[in-house]
Amino acid sequence: MSNVFRELLKKVGSGNHTGENLTRVEAASATKMMLLGEATPAQIGAFLIAHRIKRPTGEELAGMLDAYDELGPKLQPFDSGRPAIALGIPYDGRTRTAPISPVTALLLAAVGQPVIMHGGDRLPTKYGLPLIDIWQGLGVDWTNLPLAKTQQVFEQTGIGFIYLPQHFPLTNSIWEYRDQLGKRPPLATMELIWCPYVGDAHVIAGFVHPPTEGMFKIALGLREVTKFTLVKGLEGSCDLPRDRTAIISLSSSLASQEVERLHLVPRDYGFTTKNVPLGTTEELVADIQDVLAGKPGELMQTALWNGGFYLWRSGICSDMPEGLAKAEELLTNGAVAAKLQELSQSVNSLSTAFIPV
Repeated sequence: MSNVFRELLKKVGSGNHTGENLTRVEAASATKMMLLGEATPAQIGAFLIAHRIKRPTGEELAGMLDAYDELGPKLQPFDSGRPAIALGIPYDGRTRTAPISPVTALLLAAVGQPVIMHGGDRLPTKYGLPLIDIWQGLGVDWTNLPLAKTQQVFEQTGIGFIYLPQHFPLTNSIWEYRDQLGKRPPLATMELIWCPYVGDAHVIAGFVHPPTEGMFKIALGLREVTKFTLVKGLEGSCDLPRDRTAIISLSSSLASQEVERLHLVPRDYGFTTKNVPLGTTEELVADIQDVLAGKPGELMQTALWNGGFYLWRSGICSDMPEGLAKAEELLTNGAVAAKLQELSQSVNSLSTAFIPV
């Protein structure tokens, strides 16, 4: 048993009257001890559920990020001329609405904007559709690439994917606790704003509850992250909704910690107020392939809505109308489909050369 961890557990688990928040250093220490197995299973389970009940602070999230930064993998920058975008999406996937972020990533990369994604397989508590399954359906299998090969793909194509079972196996044991507890611990909140990248980055993350947005801002501020976009998105992702106004917080410039609030109304830009429901993985992949072929449809509308916003937000386009027009051009002229083909060829060539030990 770790006596040090027991003291940290006592702080977060002592109830409303005597419990205390952890400092940033303490939160980093607790996270490292859980990942490294220095705390006992009983201590880890108790900590995760107690911390969820207490709710994390922005300072605690910053400490957790410090631990991930120290122990986790990182992609290296290359000469792209642009800050990399890190898309933070819930690891336990989607169950209700069709994800569009792989198309968004391809679209951005097609115009020279590097994108980093991260995640794992079907994971608790939702066991929803993860990004890795969508990429595999599109012919891109990230699961066998070691970090050095992923770096090569990132440099060749502008898209990188940190696959946790391969690149950050220290997190594997934590998923067993999440399954047994049946609730997301604060680590799941922190992962949305984790940026596994060494260089200048623009962190984009989704959230569901307004208090999470506030915690994100504090944590990012303590971590001196000046470029961020926080989206009240579909199922906690950074996919913009079409059935309601998109509520977005963003640093007022890509070099300032000042925060602006943005409200984007889909019908103001000619979009119907309808989200695309999630069917089977095969149906989603077929619909994405139709989008990449330039075919009209509901998922194409979602792709344009998101692509237009992120082209504008990344500074490639000067405003939303220009971003929407550019997104339509890229999706209909074959540029995004060509990027997928390039990505698939890059990943497959490197996967063939990789022989697991």
